[in-house]
Amino acid sequence: MTLSASLSVTPQFKSKNNWSFKRRSFIPLKPDVLWKIESGVVRTSSWHEDGNLVILGLWGPGDIVGQALTRVQPYQMECLTSVKAISVPTTDSYQFTEMFLSHIQQLEELAFIRSHKRIEPMLMSLLTWLAQKFGRVAATGQLIDLRLTHQELSEILGSTRVTITRAINQLEQQGVIERYPLHRIVLREEEVWHYEI
Repeated sequence: MTLSASLSVTPQFKSKNNWSFKRRSFIPLKPDVLWKIESGVVRTSSWHEDGNLVILGLWGPGDIVGQALTRVQPYQMECLTSVKAISVPTTDSYQFTEMFLSHIQQLEELAFIRSHKRIEPMLMSLLTWLAQKFGRVAATGQLIDLRLTHQELSEILGSTRVTITRAINQLEQQGVIERYPLHRIVLREEEVWHYEI
């Protein structure tokens, strides 16, 4: 799978340092620029020589992303939703100390989530993390309104789509989650606290 051939980095519009990107577009890689996300969700990823996608992180409002934060190559930043971001030269990055710490903490949280030996606790930990980071209150719990497909969830966890579908069906039968149209999931409120990292 060669992803670089399909990269679309054209923003919807740019005003000074403020940029807007469409869903499924890619943020430009610039070694001397960091991107502060104002709204939306960005997925950073790479891939192995055999084409297998590796998800490095999911980032939202207040987070920073950029080529300067990684040594992984190849590297890409894909917008999972419409995204508004501010481009900041790395020479001005001294002001981002708290965001750098948050970036490191989130990477560690994802590494911890992926360290589970069984898929069910791994998936529950991921759903809890997504609910806390990107969720909003719904009638029965936290709505994860990211529209992540089973394939995308499997890519985050390094699993297979079939395994994730089976685990999601099991969680739904147990009443732990509810599925809504467009790949949205509600995590029951009591489960958010039970599986908190």
